[in-house]
Amino acid sequence: MSTAKTKTTKPETMEQDEIQKEFLLLEQRKTKAMEKIANSLDALTVWFEEVDKEEWSLRIQYYLAEFHNKFVKEEEETKSE
Repeated sequence: MSTAKTKTTKPETMEQDEIQKEFLLLEQRKTKAMEKIANSLDALTVWFEEVDKEEWSLRIQYYLAEFHNKFVKEEEETKSE
């Protein structure tokens, strides 16, 4: 007779282990994605801080005016009709 015991795991336990592994993997992926987003936002913040605001002032005014003329005025005209 063999005295070695074979460990039998219940299917429920195996499923729970797999679910936990998938959950941990998902959490790791979310963490990496959040870190990438944070790094991108940090890079954008640095870029905005270093931009020559006087040089960009006229450009920003122009694009904001274009946005207003295209979207805001059109929307106001359609509401008034």
